[in-house]
Formats: sequence, C-alpha cells, structure tokens
Amino acid sequence: MFGLDNPARDYFNGGIDLNKHLIRDRTCTFVMRVSGDSMAGAGISDGDEIIVDRSLTPKDGSVVVAVVDGELLIRRLLMRDAGASLMTEPANQPSPAAGGGQSLEGGTVWGIVTRCLHHV
Repeated sequence: MFGLDNPARDYFNGGIDLNKHLIRDRTCTFVMRVSGDSMAGAGISDGDEIIVDRSLTPKDGSVVVAVVDGELLIRRLLMRDAGASLMTEPANQPSPAAGGGQSLEGGTVWGIVTRCLHHV
C-alpha cells in the first residue's frame, strides 16, 4: 500500500496464538467476567475479563478468586502467621493493606488470577 515496505513482515511467522501467550494449562484455566470495582486499585474493573488458573498454588500477595459463603470474590490474598485474609484494593487506595479485608476462614481459594483483559 502506498509503495512502502511493511517492516513487520520480517517478524511475522503466522497467526497469533493467544492460548500460547496467555494460558499455561488449558485444562485448568477459565475466563470470568468481573462485576464490581473492589479490585480497581489492582487494575481490575467492572466488566473486565480475568484469566483464572486453578492449577497454581496461591502465594502471599496473589490475586485470587475465592469462594466465601457460596459467593465468588476477587481479592488479594495475604498470608500471615495468624492466618490468611482477603483484601480489596479500591481505586483510590491501591495498597492492599488500605482496602477492606476479611478472613479466609471457612472459604477456599478457587483459582489464581493470571491476567486481566479490559477494553481500551
């Protein structure tokens, strides 16, 4: 087009495989749509889609999908000597310690959030 060479042509080796770039284990990975802004400080907003891997082991600081009282929640997992807790990250308070927290007692970690996809 317009007689110009396309510089990207030298780097193109076929189509883009998003599974290869975004998903580690296809059998344990799910895409979920977010409802609410409790994790906006972590860059996860209402309407975003998250990629959740159920095969990963949760660590301190992981963003997780947890089941608490039969409800799925997206929270930051904080592991301390006293036990594990789930923290929100409101948009105006990006520090995990500043958000509201709740004990994980009685709940379970369903999966680890590995990516957040949102429209630009």
